[in-house]
Amino acid sequence: MAGTAVAEIMAELAGLDDPKMRAVNERHGDDHGVHLGKLRAVAKRLKTQPDLARELWATGDTAARLLAVLISRPKAYGRDELDTMLREARAPKVHDWLVNYVVKKSPYAEELRLAWTADPDPVVASAGWALTTERVAKRPEGLDLGGLLDTVEAEMKDAPDRLQWAMNHCLAQIGIHHPEHRARAVAIGERLEVLKDYPTPPNCTSPYAPVWIAEMVRRQEGTPS
Repeated sequence: MAGTAVAEIMAELAGLDDPKMRAVNERHGDDHGVHLGKLRAVAKRLKTQPDLARELWATGDTAARLLAVLISRPKAYGRDELDTMLREARAPKVHDWLVNYVVKKSPYAEELRLAWTADPDPVVASAGWALTTERVAKRPEGLDLGGLLDTVEAEMKDAPDRLQWAMNHCLAQIGIHHPEHRARAVAIGERLEVLKDYPTPPNCTSPYAPVWIAEMVRRQEGTPS
């Protein structure tokens, strides 16, 4: 029965694949062509199904894995299972959704944060930094923010793209949420110039940390631009 369900869902996902969307996604390293709104509609219909989620994940198909994340129950996964899944999740969107929708809600989030941040694989380490950034913004108690800034200052400039992006996000969040560290966070961003020239669409905030920090602080304080 379960195998039939998986086959039917895979056929449905194949029918939703849009070649134009696939071409756009592939430029970002995501090998699927299903509109995410349509994928979420399928997930809403299926509701939470941990066993089916595991079977969809096991197909290795990117769209199926995104759907698996959406119908997962975060507490249903063990620590080692989540670690294995993250290492398998090489498509950036699958990686991001797994971290944000499953791992962040797992009882093993803190344990994995510490392990992943120290991992020699930069993609795995980027997940650790994403979990750290979540704590910086929401649960900073016990974090060594000065130590995090030391690491960013020493390593971000030469880090591989995805790890660099995650470190930069952490740098910005420290500057946004922690006024006592704001001047140093801005100074680090100005000196390293990471993402300074990143193309930013109109009405979007630049990921360049000094600009990002200034804009978010301005919004928090309600001052005009």
